[in-house]
Amino acid sequence: MKILVAPQQFKGTLTAREATEAICRGLRAGLPDVVLDAAPIADGGSGTVEALMLAKGSTDERFAVVTGPLGQQVRARWGTIDEGATAVLEMASASGTTLVSADELRPLDAHTVGTGELIAAALDAGCRRVILGLGDSATCDGGMGALTALGVRFLDARGQVLTPAPRQLPKVATIDTSALDPRLAQVPLELMCDVRNPLLGEEGAARVYGPQKGADADQVELLEAALEHLARVLREQQQPSLEKVAGSGAAGGLAFGLASVCGAHIKRGFDVVSEAMGLFSRVAEADVVVTGEGRIDAQTAFSKGPWALGRLGKMQLKRVVAFAGIAEGPGSATREAFDEVIAVSPNGLPDRAGAATALEAAARRWAQGQRPRASRDDLPRLR
Repeated sequence: MKILVAPQQFKGTLTAREATEAICRGLRAGLPDVVLDAAPIADGGSGTVEALMLAKGSTDERFAVVTGPLGQQVRARWGTIDEGATAVLEMASASGTTLVSADELRPLDAHTVGTGELIAAALDAGCRRVILGLGDSATCDGGMGALTALGVRFLDARGQVLTPAPRQLPKVATIDTSALDPRLAQVPLELMCDVRNPLLGEEGAARVYGPQKGADADQVELLEAALEHLARVLREQQQPSLEKVAGSGAAGGLAFGLASVCGAHIKRGFDVVSEAMGLFSRVAEADVVVTGEGRIDAQTAFSKGPWALGRLGKMQLKRVVAFAGIAEGPGSATREAFDEVIAVSPNGLPDRAGAATALEAAARRWAQGQRPRASRDDLPRLR
């Protein structure tokens, strides 16, 4: 039996690589003769840099000191593939949720300046293509911070430059793009996201994801109005305002800002990783596809990596098994992608070491259940 093992990160406990290694250990213990193809995946969030570098066999890991979402200095990890020609970045490492503790969340102040600085670092390194993962954002500034770091000026009615923050967006009267980094006209900027939300409305960045970033009901409406104002100013300046485009609401509207002003292309994160890893052919060669993530629920079906991989497996008539730290109801959407969903820990995964142990044990139990049973003719006979 050949099994493709391709989980995503188990957020808060295991990276995709650590989850892959734990599952592989369990499968080998339960099925000693199994053939394993290990392929940690990502869809634009944390782990995207590692997944793409592993897929391309790159060891060119780099770091840049940038401005975090609340102004603190952070050391952001990035890397290159294609012999240094392509930069792979994660906004999570510069403007992500892991950089802000739960009691520090300030949704009206958190910005994406560090992400813009990270893009600039890739341009300074001479990269000719930039791939930016947009998952796990702590911000909802419509890209104001990132664009500021790349040379754009946001001016109020008196012509004063505004400090980037969501609370400043309603004051924007003019967006001056004359000093936008000219290298962006020559270097393709590709945005990897795992959501299809537009910028505005009931399915938009503020109303769907604002509460996850600490916004209460009143702040959600302030953020919605701020993003709506940003889109209006861009339209008035005859800039291509893309607020209705699927995915423009990703990362608190960062996708919207970079696409509207810099001409960035919004892509489904899993598609970029899948192509780089050659997942279509690897699924074809496998008998079983094993994937997973920290939580599998109704949100999993919204183009998350494991769900997309599961659909790819089902299209090729493969058996697909998903491990989850927590699984909340099978649902018709998850049944479209997974034949089995196995909850590793109904009460949630413990710390990193405990999570790896629990995941390995769950994989071993599953593998033991796949051993061929002896037929009656194979049983030893009593004399």
